Amino acid sequence: MSGQKREFALLVLLAALWGGSFLFMRVAAPAFGPLPLIALRVGLAACLLLPLLLWRGQWPLWRGNWLPIAVVGVFFTAFPFSLIAWAQLSLSAGMASVLNATTPLMTALWAWPLAGERLSARRAAGLALGLAGVLALLAGHGARFEVRSLAPVLAMLGATASYGWAGHMARRWLPGMPPLVTACGGLASGALLMLPLAWHGWPANPPPAQAWIALSLLAVFCTALAYLIFYRLINRLGATRASGVTYLVPVFGVLWGALFLGETIGAAMLLGATLILAGVLALNARR
Repeated sequence: MSGQKREFALLVLLAALWGGSFLFMRVAAPAFGPLPLIALRVGLAACLLLPLLLWRGQWPLWRGNWLPIAVVGVFFTAFPFSLIAWAQLSLSAGMASVLNATTPLMTALWAWPLAGERLSARRAAGLALGLAGVLALLAGHGARFEVRSLAPVLAMLGATASYGWAGHMARRWLPGMPPLVTACGGLASGALLMLPLAWHGWPANPPPAQAWIALSLLAVFCTALAYLIFYRLINRLGATRASGVTYLVPVFGVLWGALFLGETIGAAMLLGATLILAGVLALNARR
């Protein structure tokens, strides 16, 4: 297999893994509760990545930059993961994965106050398309414009806003930092922060075996392995081309939800996904 085909295969595999994370959280979140689930997810993933970080001799980089790594890591993993897990107590895996595709839109919004980038007409059109997609998803979900109905969707948007903010802060505070250091340190910091919350919120009834299997797959494949694939793609393709995985994740999120959970793929979901992805493409289109 040529290098280009291998990289494309890795890109598709990464999208399949990250799309699967919504399936596994949908299964495991009701049994564990959002906070214990995410504490275990980030903790197990950090334990898997830590030996690799030590083997590469990158521990001094983490130790010397532990505070910015912790702040960026928490807002790039533990905090948004918790919001997504809570939202998936009521949202389908497919809908959550489509809403997750608003991450580039949120990143563009943060670029205005944080990076001083002008909100051009093209960017404004992209944001408007993304907002229209979210409204289409709300309409198809039957959500009324009240706090109870909107809360899970707002939690998903809060998670993508957190991703966008953390991305800008990583570029500002951690330029040139190896991704493995940022990821492992961020996951470990998030796990330590969430440990008391997870202890307090641990479910009274022991989670069933199915939930433990979903958690294991989520931590090993959708977090630790997915990060390693993403690092390889960044090194080979660059950050911009590697971020193209964003366009594929909702495809797999909707597909896995339909295949394994029997979720319905309605017209509103297809319309919302199309509008959101059109907005993302508009934001990333070259002049």
